[in-house]
Amino acid sequence: MRPALIPLLLALAWGLNWPAVKVMLSVLPPFGARALGLGLGALLLLALALLRGTRLLPLRAALPGVAVGSLLTVAVFNMCTAFAQLTTSTSRAAVLTFTMPMMSAALAWLVLGERPDRRGAIGLVLGSAGIAVLAAPVLQGLSGSTPGASAWGLVFPLGAALAWALGTVATKLWPPPGDRIVLTAWQLGIGALIAAGFSLLAGERLPAVWPPRVLVALAWHVVVATAAAYVLWYRLLASASATVSSLTTLAVPVVGVIGAMALVGDRPSAIDWVGFALVLGGAALAVLRISSPPTPASPDAALLPSRTSTAR
Repeated sequence: MRPALIPLLLALAWGLNWPAVKVMLSVLPPFGARALGLGLGALLLLALALLRGTRLLPLRAALPGVAVGSLLTVAVFNMCTAFAQLTTSTSRAAVLTFTMPMMSAALAWLVLGERPDRRGAIGLVLGSAGIAVLAAPVLQGLSGSTPGASAWGLVFPLGAALAWALGTVATKLWPPPGDRIVLTAWQLGIGALIAAGFSLLAGERLPAVWPPRVLVALAWHVVVATAAAYVLWYRLLASASATVSSLTTLAVPVVGVIGAMALVGDRPSAIDWVGFALVLGGAALAVLRISSPPTPASPDAALLPSRTSTAR
């Protein structure tokens, strides 16, 4: 496959994963959906590593990074994005979650001393303005002027972004050595176990009947947006510049918004589009200032490798 096609394929895989998860959540309980998706994704990646003859156990030195990735950039991220889709529109959840580059830049400034340049500072300001615009309906709902609005529709996607950003900064401090596919598989597997534990505590039950569209969405989520997308992502990292790789993740919420409109009937308002433009503009500025090759990051999907999701 030509490397030039990979950014387009990844944007489609991860962007369409947002409406796919929305379809899954119409039948599956949130913790159970994440446990199932992450667990099957982990098994597929471990099978791929086995076929490649790769050592399946992570190195001891990688355990701190694997633990951070499993908790923050897999478990917390994916559970937050699931509940985000239950408390707000898919398009709004996707865009708010992609404040991740800006949060990472802010945390790197505070924790690692990486002071943002002028472009990065402008990106943070634009992103903050976009969040304020998208938060306006939530605040109106809390005041009683917009019935049905929930503060959780703001808290969950921003919580997902914060978890991703914290995981990114923490893994920069303790980068895990080893094969990326194996590390990602272990992170997904541990994240699946965490989600399964919450599912048991919540008393969730998987449905007895699975509609065909839910099965199709689950297949896309596991096979395309998790296993196949990560294989393509690793190849892109080896053959493309940091800017091209990072712009791939920026295209994900754009595809997510369009996919949500086409597949699950989202209809963003005019003020939503203003907020989307501000958030994505801020994310673009934060991403374009990257000068060294990043480690894998996923917007839903979450489904994130050692340094970052996925998100997925």
